[in-house]
Amino acid sequence: MHLAGVAPHPTGWWVAQQARDLLASLGDRAVAWRFLIRDRDAKFTRVFDDVWRSTGTEIIRTPVQAPNANAYAERWVGTVRRECLDQLLIIGCQQLVRVLRTYVEHYNRRRPHRSLAHATPVPSERAGARAAPNFGRLRRRDVLGGLIHEYEYAA
Repeated sequence: MHLAGVAPHPTGWWVAQQARDLLASLGDRAVAWRFLIRDRDAKFTRVFDDVWRSTGTEIIRTPVQAPNANAYAERWVGTVRRECLDQLLIIGCQQLVRVLRTYVEHYNRRRPHRSLAHATPVPSERAGARAAPNFGRLRRRDVLGGLIHEYEYAA
C-alpha cells in the first residue's frame, strides 16, 4: 500500500502529479506492476493513465456503479477505517496525513496478512533471523498512541 497524497478537493492535474511523484519514488520497482485497476472518476484523466502506461502498466477501468469490481481497494478502505480511523478523532489534514502514513508503515511492514501466509508485504530486514527466532523476552511497541501494538522478541 502506498499513500500518495491527501487533498480536500483533488483535481485531474493533482492526481496525475501524485502518480508521477509515486513512480519517481519507486524508481525501478515501478515496472513490477502489470495492471492498475481504477474507477471511472473524472479526476483520473488521460494524463494520469499515460503516466502509468509509460511504465508498461495496463489500465483497467471498473464497470459503472460496481464497487465490488475493485474489491482490493474496498477492502483497504474498510481495513483502515476499522483498525485506525474509526478509533481516532481526526481534527485536521496534517493529523490525518501523519496517522495514515504511520498506519501504512505498520500495514506494510508489521501487520501479518493471511493471504501472504501471515507474512508482511514488505519483508523486514530481520527476515533471515526468522529462521532461528530468539524466544527470549517479548517486547511491545505502541503505535498511534497505543491504538496498535507491535510485538517482537528482544535481541
